[in-house]
Amino acid sequence: MLVSAKEMLDKAKAGHYAVGQFNINNLEWTKAVLQTAQELNSPVILGVSEGAGKYMCGYKTVVGMVNGMLEEMNITVPVALHLDHGSYDACYKCIEAGFSSIMFDGSHYAIEENVAKTKELVAAAHEKGLSIEAEVGSIGGEEDGVIGMGECADPQECKMIADLGIDFLAAGIGNIHGKYPANWKGLSFETLDAIQQLTGDMPLVLHGGTGIPEDMIKKAISLGVSKINVNTECQLSFAAATRKYVEEGKDLEGKGFDPRKLLAPGAQAIKDTVKEKMEMFGSVGKA
Repeated sequence: MLVSAKEMLDKAKAGHYAVGQFNINNLEWTKAVLQTAQELNSPVILGVSEGAGKYMCGYKTVVGMVNGMLEEMNITVPVALHLDHGSYDACYKCIEAGFSSIMFDGSHYAIEENVAKTKELVAAAHEKGLSIEAEVGSIGGEEDGVIGMGECADPQECKMIADLGIDFLAAGIGNIHGKYPANWKGLSFETLDAIQQLTGDMPLVLHGGTGIPEDMIKKAISLGVSKINVNTECQLSFAAATRKYVEEGKDLEGKGFDPRKLLAPGAQAIKDTVKEKMEMFGSVGKA
């Protein structure tokens, strides 16, 4: 059964570890993430961007697939199904479709409008038992067509949004989506520390977890980050393993072209990446 992400993230904040949000793109992706979480006895958050939701035929299809898998695969660890970088409209669609958590990304609005819309969505989500994440200061890189430079959030604005009753907060601290460029300046721990001091027990979220060095990840967790989003890294490992399979001509051996065989190395690569991240974040055995 899907659960809200609130309890797992409150526990993570108190226990000084982080729960991974792994974005899903199809059945293989979802299965690989769930299998790994179950094997490692780790709570997990399945992230769905608006683009991926559309690709998978809509949010109801995603909910049906995930609920079916939880039952058929006998998944007993806590699993949240979370809308990633949701628009105002998408948040309502996911509440209706049966998601257990949503993220409203109002970071591109003026702070007053971000506050007003977030406040309204907090009431709508909590009425149905969903957890809600909000964002202040855009995350760099490109995410569903929104391009941010990785600016740092204003800690006072973070407090304004945190005080609306959200369950966890994504704040820009110099992190970006996708691969990090060679001239990346690193995370601003000064900003993160200032935000945590003003938001107290609120679990903080680190977007763009791909490629951030382990020591920075560990330091971010020590400063209140309880949820770390990973997407690009799974995509890269899936693509590399699939490429290797085809380049070695394995798709031409016997029935190697069968999609179940063709996609198996990529699925295993996702599992390996998720395992590595769960170990790094400290969530293994925390279910």
